[in-house]
Amino acid sequence: MSFSDLGLLPELLRAVADKGYDTPTPIQSQAIPAVLAGRDVLAGAQTGTGKTAGFILPILQKLNGTQARSPRALVLTPTRELAAQVADSARQYGRHLKLRTQVVFGGVSINPQIDGLRAGCDLLVATPGRLLDLAEQRAVDLRQVQIFVLDEADRMLDMGFIRDIRRVMKLLPAARQNLMFSATYNEDIRGLAERTLHSPVSIEVAARNAAAERVEHQAYKVAHEDKRHLLVHLIKSGEWSQMLVFTRTKHGANRLTKQLQDAGIRADAIHGNKSQAARTRALAEFKQGRSTALVATEVAARGLDIKELPCVVNYELPNVPEDYVHRIGRTARAGAGGCAISLVSPDEGGLARGIERLLRHSIPVAELPKFERLPARAVVDARPASAAPTSHVHGPRMASRPRRFGSAPRDRQGAWRR
Repeated sequence: MSFSDLGLLPELLRAVADKGYDTPTPIQSQAIPAVLAGRDVLAGAQTGTGKTAGFILPILQKLNGTQARSPRALVLTPTRELAAQVADSARQYGRHLKLRTQVVFGGVSINPQIDGLRAGCDLLVATPGRLLDLAEQRAVDLRQVQIFVLDEADRMLDMGFIRDIRRVMKLLPAARQNLMFSATYNEDIRGLAERTLHSPVSIEVAARNAAAERVEHQAYKVAHEDKRHLLVHLIKSGEWSQMLVFTRTKHGANRLTKQLQDAGIRADAIHGNKSQAARTRALAEFKQGRSTALVATEVAARGLDIKELPCVVNYELPNVPEDYVHRIGRTARAGAGGCAISLVSPDEGGLARGIERLLRHSIPVAELPKFERLPARAVVDARPASAAPTSHVHGPRMASRPRRFGSAPRDRQGAWRR
């Protein structure tokens, strides 16, 4: 199948070709015809499957031909980064159409956003909080919305946006087309879908809650205080070009970033306490290859679209097993491979077992290498003599004799003890 088989306008096909795409992904081949037909859609798709184009392309086609001052399509996203990414995709795919896309989110001045809305808007991409602020100021009128999209619906609920979602939906006309996209499913998501969608087309392009198939998983069991030393060793011995590193807290992200910098590794942090300008700069530096490690919290990393990212590191395991799926979805995108490395301390055993239950398979545990415990501000440029040969693309080799991810190992350096 090609994009031309999906019934898209020539202008949209031209924009798709401009981006170098010729064959739709499974989510695109199923979602685009359903949206064009006016059906509500409930789509389960992992990150990196092309879901944004799966709803943006048919929305642009349905909006084409007329303009209005108020938005006729609304895409609600959980984070600023995802909102910016969706809006950028809409502008690229709509470059040959006379449609206006506006994006609004918090962390930046509201006045330019008000001015943009007053100038007219066909497609609006927004985060819930800023959208409600604009609505309270009567700066946006949502009564003309014909198509409503909830992107990353599971993350919306995880972040406590259910009240805001309900408030937004009260501002929309009752007669509208609804699209819901979610990488994972639970009872809350299904309940929201039942209340929002009308006889939806159900699309699932991957096993429920499944991690990306092309990701190689690997874990190291290590004492928490040794994690930073091990990470520095792995980065330098493996000559990793780039990685996205996850921590649980903003403070932890800042602390690890400083420790990596002190060890001579180019690193930057991205989290909710950073200004939008700082977050945009950090992401741009990372995408341009000017930094090796981007240290992020769960919330900030949602919506990050980084091409050819070879490795994701779980410096700390997520509290919610489904978040592991979201994290590792940052790698192995658009047909590429990738690896997911987890540094697991003794107190994270329960979290590890929860992840394995979700994935329905064990994760290989690698033998802990010998590594140097660096002083707080030591800068070490040489490759450690004890480093084992590793891949230059996808990080360290996978363990040859896998053990259970959540089980207690034999007693050795930095390992758990029963």
